[in-house]
Amino acid sequence: MALKVMIKRHIKEGKAKDVFALLNKHRSNAMNQKGYITGETLLSYQDPHHLLVISTWQSIENWLAWKENKERIANEAKLESFLESPTEYDEYILGTYPFKK
Repeated sequence: MALKVMIKRHIKEGKAKDVFALLNKHRSNAMNQKGYITGETLLSYQDPHHLLVISTWQSIENWLAWKENKERIANEAKLESFLESPTEYDEYILGTYPFKK
């Protein structure tokens, strides 16, 4: 079942260029992962320091394999130094309610 992952970040003042360089690396690497479908990056209209990345995966297992990838973790550690607060993750199943009562 397809999955949407919402990744929320708050960029420190003056660090957008550094963040986007790392995000481009993230996206490039993610595109080569099993189950990756697509991704987009959005900046808040009200506050351009608030960033939302939405990625789509074929399954939660595909996403978790990428989230736990050593290369991704190393890149994420570099990224965190340019953020005001820790990265937040939310996973959403695409479509109708999948669980049986």
